[in-house]
Amino acid sequence: MFETLSDRFESVIGRLRSKGKLTEADVDDALREIRVALLEADVNVTVVKNFIGRVRERALGEELSKALNPGQQIVKIVNDELTATLGGETIRITYNSKPPTVVLMAGLQGSGKTTNSAKLARWFKSQGRHPLLVGADLQRPAAVEQLRTLGRQIEVPVFSADTDPVQVAAAGIAEARKTGRDVVIVDTAGRLAIDAELMDEVRRISEAVNPNYTFLVIDAMTGQDAVTTAESFHAALELDGVILTKLDGDARGGAALSVKEVVGRPIAFTSTGEKLRDFDLFHPDRLAGRILGMGDMLTLIEKAEEVFEKDEAEAAAARMFEGQFTFEDFLDQMQQLKKMGPLSGVLGMMPGIPKEVKNAQIDDREIDRVEAIIRSMTPAERIDPDLIDQSRRVRIARGSGSDPARVGELVKQFKEMSKMMKRMGGMGSKRISKSRRKAAKGKSKGPGGRTTGGGRTAPNTKAPLRLPNLDPTSFGMPGSRPDSGLPGLPDLGSGGGFPVR
Repeated sequence: MFETLSDRFESVIGRLRSKGKLTEADVDDALREIRVALLEADVNVTVVKNFIGRVRERALGEELSKALNPGQQIVKIVNDELTATLGGETIRITYNSKPPTVVLMAGLQGSGKTTNSAKLARWFKSQGRHPLLVGADLQRPAAVEQLRTLGRQIEVPVFSADTDPVQVAAAGIAEARKTGRDVVIVDTAGRLAIDAELMDEVRRISEAVNPNYTFLVIDAMTGQDAVTTAESFHAALELDGVILTKLDGDARGGAALSVKEVVGRPIAFTSTGEKLRDFDLFHPDRLAGRILGMGDMLTLIEKAEEVFEKDEAEAAAARMFEGQFTFEDFLDQMQQLKKMGPLSGVLGMMPGIPKEVKNAQIDDREIDRVEAIIRSMTPAERIDPDLIDQSRRVRIARGSGSDPARVGELVKQFKEMSKMMKRMGGMGSKRISKSRRKAAKGKSKGPGGRTTGGGRTAPNTKAPLRLPNLDPTSFGMPGSRPDSGLPGLPDLGSGGGFPVR
């Protein structure tokens, strides 16, 4: 969504960063370009005016004149003000001392209320809560059945009845108390447009359940109309926050940058995909960093923590830096990487990634093709690629629906990567501590000599994520080769692992 805006910001700030001293004319020229970029991104005019005014005041004040590097300081100023425009801080969810905590979901028809009610229930469940979904949308055909289907997927019960929406909502609270559910999420009806009937119904439901949080679900693709909708609902309901959906779409991002300043309520959660797991708290500082091309390491780490097993990741890291990394390890890490979402999205969170790599059209099916080749190898071949001669390449190619040349290319590139990672193991900044190596080697062995263990990846775990198509030269990695990318992916170079820490 923010790719065009991010490109414009990176271009402007890149020029400022290269200057040793900034004049008032430099600042004005840069802010003029930023103003145009924000307006083209469909950001509210008043929001743009206020943002530019705050940045200019700070950039031409004592704050900048005292900086050792004015170019870098203005980047900090823009980042701070962009974060403030997006809401400043991540919303903190608190819970009733006497359960349940009640959440009311409101919004227009088609905004995704029902799906995001289920997504929110899944999020509460991940926080150790026991949510109950209440289907109070009795107007739209099959809305309650849709909610029940989603509830079964996340193993969260759904309560509803064929009566009045207000009665259903009130009865849902009683059901939660009776069954020991500590969070109730009430899904209400919507309309194609705001009208008196819609507002009256959702207001009566709100009065009946006395919600702790009232969230408005709005579609980011609707641009400034989303902000107008939020203003109308806020006037009727006193919103606590906004859930912004389709943040992975190709809209220009104006709603996300406008809603807090115009409505006075923060973006609480964002939905970034169709799957129920594509939902999380909104972090203004992280999005500001991504817009400015600084990446989003915290979100990347959190995604990795969800899918990477700590002990296995440490053992794989030790083997990689000791030159013992095998196709079996490679296959495991590729499978974990796929769970983190589309590869292009993962790359977009990484700081320092060249624009050419971020904007490359990466087909995630190529990872599946590489997996097919590796799965067609015998266990011995995965451990020792030197065993793969011409006849074996033909057999592997037949089993994977590929061709022998492609198999040979993958084997060659894997060996190059292994050599490079072994050299990196000698670099002080990349070396795994001796205590971690001993701990990894001392773990119990499972079938095939593989290290086993549970637990999730901690923030200080140096688990290498093998990212096909990543050029290590951009990180100053020695010994990299421009032709070491995985076959089938764009020829932008390749490299070793990316340490998660």
